[in-house]
Amino acid sequence: MLDKNGIAKRIAKEVQDGYYVNLGIGIPTLVANFVQEDISVEFQSENGVLGMGPFPFEGEEDADIINAGKQTITTLPGASFFDSATSFGMIRGQHVDLTILGAMEVSETGDIANWKIPGKMVKGMGGAMDLVASAENIIVAMMHTNRAGASKLLKKCSLPLTGVSCVKKIVTNLAVLEVVPEGFLLLERAPGVSIDEIQGATEGTLVIEGDVPEMKIE
Repeated sequence: MLDKNGIAKRIAKEVQDGYYVNLGIGIPTLVANFVQEDISVEFQSENGVLGMGPFPFEGEEDADIINAGKQTITTLPGASFFDSATSFGMIRGQHVDLTILGAMEVSETGDIANWKIPGKMVKGMGGAMDLVASAENIIVAMMHTNRAGASKLLKKCSLPLTGVSCVKKIVTNLAVLEVVPEGFLLLERAPGVSIDEIQGATEGTLVIEGDVPEMKIE
């Protein structure tokens, strides 16, 4: 079973040389810490940053340099800062190659709910709706179940949707899954996790084809 850093490490393997990548709030922000050193990647944040680096070490933070989640970040040589209109122009113009988002729920048809729980106060949707409407490659990073132990991979989302039929792949603490017409195709198992455990934690249709390898994150 993976922790949050393990999920981020596995997703970092999906990042390719030359990619422009948007990182959502939560687990996705950790991905920048684990990208291979021999590839060139530009991380974009919808508050107007292009060229984000890993999180700063304690004591080296600059409170004026933050991501969309208001976390302090570092920037790489050549990084640029601009207004949110330009940032969303990049997103809506499909100039971002990969979007990595957190989620509260994902349906077996690729719907995502990641911005609101009814009855709880939220500041707003932020850039999530623009990202899911514009991105062609969306990977979700999340825990497989919620704090109560209920599945977050569902036949149908129960929370307000952010986007419809947009999620391509999901990496959780238990597995890597791809959204296919039949449901959630199980691609990899987390270390030490059995198919039965994944099946028991997945409410939506779990598709299993042949031997499912254990994921490699190192």
